[in-house]
Amino acid sequence: MNSAGLLLDSFGRIREAVHAAVQDLGEEELAARIDPDANSIAWLVWHLTRIQDDHLAGAFGTEQLWRSDGWRDRFGLPFPPAATGYGHTSAQVGAVRVPAGLLLGYHDAVHDRTASLLAPVTNADLDRVVDTAWDPPVTLGVRLVSVIAEDLQHAGQAGYVRGVVERTGG
Repeated sequence: MNSAGLLLDSFGRIREAVHAAVQDLGEEELAARIDPDANSIAWLVWHLTRIQDDHLAGAFGTEQLWRSDGWRDRFGLPFPPAATGYGHTSAQVGAVRVPAGLLLGYHDAVHDRTASLLAPVTNADLDRVVDTAWDPPVTLGVRLVSVIAEDLQHAGQAGYVRGVVERTGG
C-alpha cells in the first residue's frame, strides 16, 4: 500500500464510523446530550467534518465546501462563516440541531473532496510544509495525521453517544 492508499483507507474508516453513528436517527436523537454540557452526535459530526473541510482546504489551497458549496447556508447555524466548533460553549453545541441527511450529505461531500485531494499524494508530498504558524512548521503528513486522529476520536464519541441514546431512549 502506498501513502495515498493508507490515507484514503484512514479517511474511509472515518466515513464508516460517521455513518454508523448517524444513520437512521431523528433530529432529536442527534441533538440528545448524555449530560447537560456534553457534545451531541450532531455537534460531533458537524465539528469533525468542519475540521476535515477546513484543514484539508488549507493544506491543499482549495476552498472549503462549507462556504463554496453552500453547506453553511443549508445548515443555517448561528455561527461565523469560519467556525469549526473549536472552543464552542455548551449553548453553541446545543444550537447544532440538524437532520441526519444534512449531516451525512456534508460529510460525504467533504469525504469525496478529501479522496480526490489525497489520490495523487506521494511520500515526498507528505514533507511539504503547509502551516508555518507553528514551531516546527506543520507538514502535510503531520496535518493529515492530526485530522485523522481528531476525526476518529469524535466519530468514536458520536458512536458512544448513540449507544447511550439508544439504551436510554434519548
